Amino acid sequence: MNYFNNEAEREAVERAKKLALEVFRPLRAKYDEKEEFCPEAVEAMAAQKLFGLWLPKEYGGEGLGVNALALVLEELSKVCMGLALPAGTSALGGMPMFFWATPEQRAKWLPDLASGKKLWTFALSEAQAGSDATSIKTTAVKEGDYYILNGSKHYISTGEAADFYTVAVSTNPSRGARGISLIVVEKGTPGFTFGKKERKMGLRTNPTYDLIFRDCKVPASNLLGGEGKGLFIVQETFDYSRPGIAAQALGLAQGAMSEAVKYLKIRKQFDQPVISFQSIGHELAELTAKVEAGRALVFKLTSLMDKDFLAASQNALKNNTTVHDELKNLKGPRWTKYSAMAKLFCSDTAMQVADRCINLCGGIAYTRDFPLEKFARDAKVTQIYEGTNHIQKNEIMASIIKES
Repeated sequence: MNYFNNEAEREAVERAKKLALEVFRPLRAKYDEKEEFCPEAVEAMAAQKLFGLWLPKEYGGEGLGVNALALVLEELSKVCMGLALPAGTSALGGMPMFFWATPEQRAKWLPDLASGKKLWTFALSEAQAGSDATSIKTTAVKEGDYYILNGSKHYISTGEAADFYTVAVSTNPSRGARGISLIVVEKGTPGFTFGKKERKMGLRTNPTYDLIFRDCKVPASNLLGGEGKGLFIVQETFDYSRPGIAAQALGLAQGAMSEAVKYLKIRKQFDQPVISFQSIGHELAELTAKVEAGRALVFKLTSLMDKDFLAASQNALKNNTTVHDELKNLKGPRWTKYSAMAKLFCSDTAMQVADRCINLCGGIAYTRDFPLEKFARDAKVTQIYEGTNHIQKNEIMASIIKES
């Protein structure tokens, strides 16, 4: 089955597939082993206009929406989720800006985001504020036309490689969660430095860093949506971004399946290909059904999202308003429950598929010369970042209670 809404989406996925096979595949083991960022991958994605798929044409994007973004993230992740991640983190860092930016902010930041000339990422987590994002301690104090930031962020994907960081700060600690705000910080701003680079189990081609702010002076014009709006912006962002994590997980699962099937066709035991054994065929059938069920969930969701997302994007340009305000005017549904379901189901499926494919292929799959061990290491983070799967269950349960 395919989930294209138009020919432009199909064409974008074909570009992504060609890029993944010709650029990602030869590089993935090398950069995973070196644990280094791969600029060639970013340049290739930018050349194929994959960073701006979801952004309006007026800013240099493709105007296709979140369904196209998810489809392309899935396709790239079939070969290497780590090399594809800058496209995902730029969307994650850029979405809160896109939803809440003024026309002036959009004109300033969106063209370089859409072209891939500048990478974005999102900085929410802290050492003591992971699942409990409301416990952030990084502060931003207003002084004239600037905010002075102090604090640190933890486990930030695309870390030192990014150019812009959408940072969650507390502008009014006495108000707790309602004192959280979001502000855009550019790399190179005095007082903004990098801390520890993490040595990770997976996603080794994407650098994960601590961010350090020491009297970091950021223009007040970089604030998104006004003080105290941060928690609302984060929630809205995750509603639209979590299907992207689900799509990454699905791509990884499909990639693992493909590698396993290729090997099982040529591996012989008892004078016959291993794939001909009924027990193995049944296992592959179950895994394939789960991956396809996940695709149905994700791409039905992103297609529905696009009905409001695309309309709100165009209305914001026409009316010189924010995309958030236009989404609100459309009075569409909140996607929290379904985004959480998509991430929960697909990330669990990715882990199950990667694990079982290793078992099916045997000893060779436990070696670094065979790609399945990398798929398994990379899969784990999909159950963790952008909210652990325990948080997804909380979101789903809260919606069930509210709706009952």
